[in-house]
Amino acid sequence: MASSFMMRLGEFTFSLDAAAYQQLRRQTDYRWPAQQRIGPLPARQFTGPGQDTISLNGTLYPQFRGGTRQVEALRQQAGHGNPLRLMDGAGRPWGQWIITRIEETLQVLFADGTPRRIHFRLELARYGQDHEGYPE
Repeated sequence: MASSFMMRLGEFTFSLDAAAYQQLRRQTDYRWPAQQRIGPLPARQFTGPGQDTISLNGTLYPQFRGGTRQVEALRQQAGHGNPLRLMDGAGRPWGQWIITRIEETLQVLFADGTPRRIHFRLELARYGQDHEGYPE
C-alpha cells in the first residue's frame, strides 16, 4: 500500500502534495574519547552515541501545491520548544527530534513579493530522552 506522505514531524506532514523535500541527509556521531598514554598511541573507549542530526532540503512551488505558509507552520512548531515525533512514510518511528534551524529562500517573485518558488532547509537534532533506547 502506498504511503500518502514522505515523513511527519509532529503535526507537519512532508508530502508530494505540499512540502516535499528532495534530499534527506543524516549524520550520526559516536563518542570515542582518547586517553593519553606515555609511549603507545592514545587508548580509546566507546562512551556511547553522540549527536544525531538530519538535514532536509526541498523546494516548494506554492501556487502549485501547499501555499506560501508551509515554512511558517514549521516555524510555529519549532517556536513551541517541544520535541517532535518523527515518522517516515512507511510507518517507522524515528523517535523524538527538535528543530534547530530553518532557512528559506524566496525566489522568482511576483510584483507583490509573493514567491513562485521557496527553497527550504530544515535542521533537526535527536532529542536525547533518558529513558529512550538507542537506536530506535
